Amino acid sequence: MRDEGLNYAARAARFERARDEEERRSARIARLRLATVLPGLGLIGWTVLGGGPSAAAAAGALLLLGFGALVVRHARIDQRVAWLDALRIVYTRADARVRRDWGALPPAVPPPGVDLAQHPYALDLDLFGRASLAQLLGPAATPAGAARLSAWLLEPAALTEIIARQQSVRALADAAEWREELRAHGVLTSGAGQAELDRLFGWAEGRRSFGPAFRGAVIALTLLIWVLLALKLSGLVNGNYWATPLTAGVVLSFALAKRIHESFNRAGAGERALARYAALFEHAAAAPRSADRLRTIADRLTAAGLSAHQSMHRLNQILGFAELRTGAAILHFPIQAVTLWDFHVAFALDRWRAQAGGRVRDWVEAVGELDALASLAAIAHDNPTWCTPVLGESALVQGIDLAHPLLAEGRRVGNDVSIGPPETVLLITGSNMSGKSTLLRAVGLNVVLAQAGGPACASAFTLPPIDLQASIRVQDSLELGLSYFMAALARLKAIVDAAEHPPDGRVVLYLLDEILQGTNSLERGIAVRGIVRHLLQARAIGALTTHDLAVASEPPLDAAARLVHFTETVDEEGRMSFDYRLRPGLATSRNALRLMELIGIRH
Repeated sequence: MRDEGLNYAARAARFERARDEEERRSARIARLRLATVLPGLGLIGWTVLGGGPSAAAAAGALLLLGFGALVVRHARIDQRVAWLDALRIVYTRADARVRRDWGALPPAVPPPGVDLAQHPYALDLDLFGRASLAQLLGPAATPAGAARLSAWLLEPAALTEIIARQQSVRALADAAEWREELRAHGVLTSGAGQAELDRLFGWAEGRRSFGPAFRGAVIALTLLIWVLLALKLSGLVNGNYWATPLTAGVVLSFALAKRIHESFNRAGAGERALARYAALFEHAAAAPRSADRLRTIADRLTAAGLSAHQSMHRLNQILGFAELRTGAAILHFPIQAVTLWDFHVAFALDRWRAQAGGRVRDWVEAVGELDALASLAAIAHDNPTWCTPVLGESALVQGIDLAHPLLAEGRRVGNDVSIGPPETVLLITGSNMSGKSTLLRAVGLNVVLAQAGGPACASAFTLPPIDLQASIRVQDSLELGLSYFMAALARLKAIVDAAEHPPDGRVVLYLLDEILQGTNSLERGIAVRGIVRHLLQARAIGALTTHDLAVASEPPLDAAARLVHFTETVDEEGRMSFDYRLRPGLATSRNALRLMELIGIRH
């Protein structure tokens, strides 16, 4: 499974070749269409206008029949081209995710309405943006999936929910082809963004456009037109009585044209992409069902005897009938006059939303949940050495061979990490660029993944339900008038408050990187010791990095700190290198001046 699943570049190239071949077939059929329609029209015109033989008209009719068949065939080939190109895009992105080629992946934008600057860890851990966790997991196939996945990353789930997601992720991890095809359907539906879906929801959940009395009147008017017309053509009546209901129908059509067409436009917002949602729902219904959550999602897509994909197919058919006004505009007026076509299409739409309209939002949300689970399953499949985290009650975070999930397999270095129990702190020291901040982010990102229901970048990873708090990337704010130092203080105050008032059933885990760098070493040391004292008294667990080795020997850290460090090596020619391996004890080396020399600055 690994060899087939991770050979994404080869599969992308294969689908690209297949797409190119289908495009060449499409071009050939386009030329054939032209070669049949023009002679066909010419032969019929010759017969009708120029007195040509009837055989010419028959030949022309056959050519036009062939043209019609070619139109159908051409549409199917173009659909095949779109599908193959969607698969090419999906496998190209999958290859980029494995290689951590961030420039080849779509950007991961944060969800609207979320202030990341006020979030306890989103900016610190690179949840969104370039080279982010959301970019590694995405792009999701649907707007609902992207929103659901973002919510999972930003807010930890309850223990029972995490276990349910883990079961689903394991089941979907083995369904590689199904997952990639889900993303291909997502590429094809990308034209239907959240705005288009919101318009569809508003229409589907709205009131009927016409009441039963009006529907009965239009049906009666239509029947009257055709009955009177049939009586006239059969010679049973002499007068053109059929013209009276026809005129009434035309007047009614003009009076209500704006209302009807607005209803059509709302129902068909992003129509081409929404038409693809029927295929997306059908594919979602074929998802594995070996986990309870997956069976629940499948039930939502077929609840109350309504199949999501069949209902969407029906909606697409009705909207196809509505296209008479634009697709064959020259025929629209006469057909509307004698059949009141648009009214009957509007009635069909009313019946559809009375039956299925109230379910559309839930169908989309169900597929969104499946989509988010599939995104987590994709990284589980692509990283078979990653583990399924174990959540327990002990206030201890432990990772074996734990590494940073955003680094490619050949670059990341795993370490055994243990944080906790309460009244202890993991104090990480080491020289510049040795890996301290990366280790904090590795811990934090794996906690986020674990509490979203995903895998962890470790051989084993255990943790309690966590309230994660981080101060790793502090930013000043010109808008708020905050200096770097004041912004850092505000963040630390929020972390201390969270530790002193933890959510029920959760252990506060803090990750602090070189805190309060914007002040002198004497005051910083006093402040660090005071903050750590508050966190220890609140029974939070956490890790702290520092360059100030003296703080380790002073209370409260002298009794509470478990010391680990990173170091570097310098070869005989003075070149510096790092192995990013965590070692016990306090760091003994410094390299700031050496780094200055390496970039050409003499001290």
